[in-house]
Amino acid sequence: MSVSIMVVDDEPDVVELFKRRFRKELRKGDYIIHFADSGEEALQNLTGGLEPKVMLILSDINMPGMSGFELLKEARQRWPHLPVAMITAYGDDDSRQKAMRAGASYFLSKPLDFDELRGRILEMIAQREAQ
Repeated sequence: MSVSIMVVDDEPDVVELFKRRFRKELRKGDYIIHFADSGEEALQNLTGGLEPKVMLILSDINMPGMSGFELLKEARQRWPHLPVAMITAYGDDDSRQKAMRAGASYFLSKPLDFDELRGRILEMIAQREAQ
């Protein structure tokens, strides 16, 4: 079974970074990664019926237009069981607490530790399957 992930970040190098860091998983078909450069685009793609269906979201917090917090709030309302991990370069306690209170599954700081991210992805999928 492939894990379908939506990565939301306005930084253009994020696509190549994720493709490079998850090269093995993508080649084997373990992961399918969809990319959106804004919260609005992510919501549009999610409601447009991406296939395979997205199983979790990894979202930056600070983006122009809809912030990651706003995306998180909207995702919680529309898809309450969809895990959402918040990613930010500003890993302060205030942002972490705000994200967790809003229903984030995890809060990760940039630069990302991709080994830790792999573990978090597996945890989020296990949590989702348990619901």
